[in-house]
Amino acid sequence: MKKQIWLAAVLTIFFLGTAHAARKTSVELGQELFNDPKLNGSTDESSCNSCHAGGKGLENVAGKKKLSKLVNNCLVGKMAGEKLDGRTANMRSLKMYIQSLHE
Repeated sequence: MKKQIWLAAVLTIFFLGTAHAARKTSVELGQELFNDPKLNGSTDESSCNSCHAGGKGLENVAGKKKLSKLVNNCLVGKMAGEKLDGRTANMRSLKMYIQSLHE
């Protein structure tokens, strides 16, 4: 019985983590992440939106190829979080959202 409970707990954690990681790239996900003060382990209590409400200060970066690097600079430096891999749905979505703010 204890083995079954343990196995159920492990599977639940695995599937919850997989569901989160399997999100699809979207502007809506990007908006959610832009407003998330805990983005990728951030411990600063601020979100991207705290400094860049409505995209303020991001007008000239929306089309840049190095947008991932700029996002990670803020995330690691100001927000005290971990870098986001540029190939993930989270980073792609965040970039899509930032670009949508200035279209």
